[in-house]
Amino acid sequence: MKKNLSACTTVLVGKDATIDGSTMAARNDDTFGPLNPMKLVAYPAYHNHPNQVKAYLNKCVVDRPADGYRYQGTPNIDYVHQGIFDESGFNEKNVGMSATESVYTNERVLSCDPLNTESGINEDLIVAATLPFIDSAKDGVTYLGGLIKKYGSAEGNGVIFSDKNDIWYMEIVTGHHWVAERIPDDAYAVTGNRIAIQQVDFDDTDNFMWSEGIREFVESNHLNPDKHGWNFRHIFGTADVFDQHYNTPRQWFGHKLLNPGVDQDPLDFDLPFIMRTDHKIALEDVEKVLSSHYQGTPYDPLGHGTEEEKHLFRPISLNRTQNSHVLQVRPDLPEAASTILWMSFGVPTFTPYVPFFGNADDIDVSYRETPMKLDMSLKSAYWMYRALSMIVESHHAEFAKEDLDYLKDAREYLYRWVNQTAPQAAGMDDKQASEFLSTESHKMVAEMAKRTKALMAQLIMHGLELSKLTFIMDKNL
Repeated sequence: MKKNLSACTTVLVGKDATIDGSTMAARNDDTFGPLNPMKLVAYPAYHNHPNQVKAYLNKCVVDRPADGYRYQGTPNIDYVHQGIFDESGFNEKNVGMSATESVYTNERVLSCDPLNTESGINEDLIVAATLPFIDSAKDGVTYLGGLIKKYGSAEGNGVIFSDKNDIWYMEIVTGHHWVAERIPDDAYAVTGNRIAIQQVDFDDTDNFMWSEGIREFVESNHLNPDKHGWNFRHIFGTADVFDQHYNTPRQWFGHKLLNPGVDQDPLDFDLPFIMRTDHKIALEDVEKVLSSHYQGTPYDPLGHGTEEEKHLFRPISLNRTQNSHVLQVRPDLPEAASTILWMSFGVPTFTPYVPFFGNADDIDVSYRETPMKLDMSLKSAYWMYRALSMIVESHHAEFAKEDLDYLKDAREYLYRWVNQTAPQAAGMDDKQASEFLSTESHKMVAEMAKRTKALMAQLIMHGLELSKLTFIMDKNL
């Protein structure tokens, strides 16, 4: 079964908008099916070895340089039928990449520059073709832009690049055209499967980048519908009933959680991509957005609205969210331990975000080896957390409190673990730091597995008491 375009939600936060000065780039990877087993791996660096990376989903073959950095990836297990999809991670230069947020371009534009579906770059290989070769977030935009110019694009994709100073969001919208915008340091951004970037300032090269000839392309083909300005979303994007039920409500709710004082309409086609708040944003705020499902509104599928209201809008967290991740770069930690990939392998509503240092190159076996099918020993992190998700949702009203207590305790433990472990890497060389962070990570993963299995056992016992196959007539029978 071929894996279709991911239907994802993205949250980006600049360094001056966060509580600890970190940059945060986050995304849910939502596939078209509840089970697409994944693993978390660290690909080794290589030297003096020119090579190619080949797509599984089309005929694209990308030539790669002779030298490449070590980097993390979250690939599918079933490569042959679903493609690689490395999705997210940091490289050894502390540059993060998350790819992709699927975006959709209107037919008027695509008629002038169609997607190169047969041999253009697609989500299947976009990380492997880019992340090992970049030294900064902005460098990532330049590098990928060069690949698009050479090979074309097979899809409409939003791509995130981050480092300790910058977050760039790049939207590839036709076979050869794209725009990228730097998220302001004092701002955050939210989007979900719509073209997000709005007004483009072509005089501001510090905060905008774009494909060669894009202005001439728009002008010569009469593509700008606005009398004034150059609104990327208006020119290239869609605005239809599908967007209002599938896409815009997620952006609305992300802003509602991060900016509760702002009154917006979930059906508004012109919801802002970038906003500012009067408070600092913490890691748990970003996690809350990605794990949300319209709580506190009639649109919550797990809430108390009417059946029509509960199914009106597509929620952010889904049963087909295969992984949810936050790429965080913390300036208050030693450089070797400053990049942290917070990874949730279950449905993020019910499962924790587990931290992996970007420079720890020995990923725990429970994450790097995922079987195709559920192993009831639950040695695999992917299957363990997906099993927990199913158990909690099956009796959500009864199990929610126990799950929320588990998640709260997990956050406290994991935040403490990062804050105690990372400073110890100060003064270590790269090899020592990697070995130390890897060793400590194995201990943390084991602790989380212990806690998770204990909760699952507790919920199963509770669930047995909820069985409808019971009958009490006499206490002596």
